[in-house]
Order: sequence, then structure tokens, then C-alpha cells
Amino acid sequence: MGDKLQGKSAVVTGGGRGIGREVALALAAEGAGVIVVDPGVERDGSGKDTSAADGVVSEIEQQGGTAAPAYESVADFAGAERIIINCVERFGSLDIVFNAAGVLRERMIFNMTEDDWDTVVSVHLKGTFNMCRHACVVMRKQKSGRIINVTSDAWRGTVGQCNYGAAKGGIVSLTRAIAREMGRSGVTCNAIAPLAATRMTMTEEVKVGFKRRMEAGIITRERYEELLDMPGPGYVPPAVLFLATEAAANINGQVMGIGGGQISIYSEPLPVRVLSKDYKKQGRWTSLST
Repeated sequence: MGDKLQGKSAVVTGGGRGIGREVALALAAEGAGVIVVDPGVERDGSGKDTSAADGVVSEIEQQGGTAAPAYESVADFAGAERIIINCVERFGSLDIVFNAAGVLRERMIFNMTEDDWDTVVSVHLKGTFNMCRHACVVMRKQKSGRIINVTSDAWRGTVGQCNYGAAKGGIVSLTRAIAREMGRSGVTCNAIAPLAATRMTMTEEVKVGFKRRMEAGIITRERYEELLDMPGPGYVPPAVLFLATEAAANINGQVMGIGGGQISIYSEPLPVRVLSKDYKKQGRWTSLST
């Protein structure tokens, strides 16, 4: 057991499996008390199984750590508040929130249903908002806290997952807004875009989709092979641990790419070319054709 987060408390959503599980275990191993949030739904959001969260809590306790399960859906505004209250009542504070809860419903835009859209956006984007909103009430009073959201490189554009890509893009914008609003209160908010093989990313259907994209010329064979050889979720926690510590107090509003042996920082979204004129003297644009 380490002590980098001794006396700290954390909430990890999607903590029963994949990246969330690895992060929950890592936070606990450094001394944090952890609320492991996972209703145990299937990849598409259906069903419920409390054993997902219970299993991780059991692992943490067996290793000498402290943890408790929560089975609320982050898509429920009141449920998210109960998760935050649970953490404060159990551990006396709320120091870290890691938002990894997610579901997937792959469809092309022309055959995506309203339910496919609503379900994915509700868990990823609304769920992240719900958790951040209630966490920020507590952290603002404490004048301290670390929020780490999970986005995806899909926010820059994807195929067959417009609901997921849109939600992850929203999370980037939400992260940057929270960073600006909460930074003055000693609270940081950053996002990670992980590349990791989990049940979310490496189903047989997904693998077939990768192959079809390669065959259609959308991605190269090299990229196809990289995707099939994706590193596991165990490579993600070190960067999350760093962002959760005091050493990262001056890192705010950033998006970090993490996967295998690579860590990257996404560029700031700035204009790359500007065409301008004095509209007060010359009036509005009448044409942009050349």
C-alpha cells in the first residue's frame, strides 16, 4: 500500500469493470477511501448486476484498502447527488471524482434510433454533468478537489458512433468550462482520452467494424493492426493518480491521451486561419467564393 492519497476520498463511476476498476484499485492502493459506483449494466445499458461493484470493493478490502459500493445510475440527477452525499458521510470529504461510466450503442446516423442517442448521451454526457455538478458544491466549500473525466479520441470524429462521439466532445467542453469556473476555488478539472482494450472497445462487432473501415480505406492496415493490439486498461491509472495529487494542482482544463507507453496532451482548440475586414466601414460579407 502506498500513501500518496492517504486520508483522501474518491468516487469512481463505472468502477466495476475496465478502466474504472483499474483506477478504483489504484486509488485505494495509494490510501484513498473509494466509493465504487457501478449498477452493473450490460454494454448497451440494459440489465443490472451489483456484483460488479461488490467484486471491486472486495478486492480493495482484501488488499487492506477501504471502499464501499454504490449502484446508482449517474444518468439520474438525484442518484448522482446520493453518490456524492454517500462519499462525504462515509469518509468526511470528497477529494477526487473519476467519471468513467459509459455505455455504447453503435449505429450509423441514418439508422440510429432516438433511444440509442438518448441512452448514450444520458450516461456519458449528462452523467458526467450530474456527478460534476453535485461534486462541485462540496469541493467549492472545501476549496479543494480533483475531477477527472473520461473522454475519447472519438470526440474528434468517428464512424458508427455519432452518439458516443458527440457525448465525448461534450465532455471535453464541459471539462474546460468547469476548469474555468472552479479553478479559483482550488478545484481542478481535467479529462483523459484513454486507448485501452475493454469490453466496451474490443467486442467481435467492433473488430469487424475496424476491418470494414480498413477495407473501405478509412483507416490504414497499420492503424487496423494497432487497434487490434490495443493495450489493456492497466496502463491508464498512473496518469489518473498524478492528476489526483497535489503535484497536479496547476494542471487544469487539459485533455490527456493515455494508452500503453504513450501519454500526450491535446492541443488547444484555436483558429488556424483568419479572414477579416473592418465590418463597421465595409459592411457584412456578401460572398466567400474565390
